[in-house]
Amino acid sequence: MAKIGLFYGTQTGNTQTVAELIQKEFGGDSVVDLHDISTADPSDFEGYECLIIGCPTWNIGELQSDWEGFSDELDAIAFNSKKVAYFGAGDQVGYADNFQDAMGILEEKISSLGGTTVGYWSADGYDFSDSKAMRDGKFVGLAIDEDNQSDLTDSRVQAWVTQLKREFGV
Repeated sequence: MAKIGLFYGTQTGNTQTVAELIQKEFGGDSVVDLHDISTADPSDFEGYECLIIGCPTWNIGELQSDWEGFSDELDAIAFNSKKVAYFGAGDQVGYADNFQDAMGILEEKISSLGGTTVGYWSADGYDFSDSKAMRDGKFVGLAIDEDNQSDLTDSRVQAWVTQLKREFGV
């Protein structure tokens, strides 16, 4: 089993593509196991000390539908002693008032269940009004905007994974 479990939900494919980029940047499937949350079970989270959670913000500040359906099952997962990093896909122009809200919703829930958040990301270079994913002036994880800043995705993933390798100790 890989050291890191990456769990993602995707609606249009963007979040899955970013999950695959993250996996590749970490060194492939020997380091990161990918799990589509639509087919995941709470037991799939066992055995990982480090988790990465990926969710796009959908509609007006909502969880992507597969994460929405899995939300209650999070209560059955022992997150204490786990380091958890987050990434999200969103549109800072079209949805400036709730950019990356889904990432913030999941981080709040998982933190309340004992998960330790790592991978905070600077809000520099983004232009939005409000986000539930902001804590002390930073995003709770990597904010991706494929709609307006797709040219920055690769470099953001590279920098974030470099940061996570230190924070995860891998």
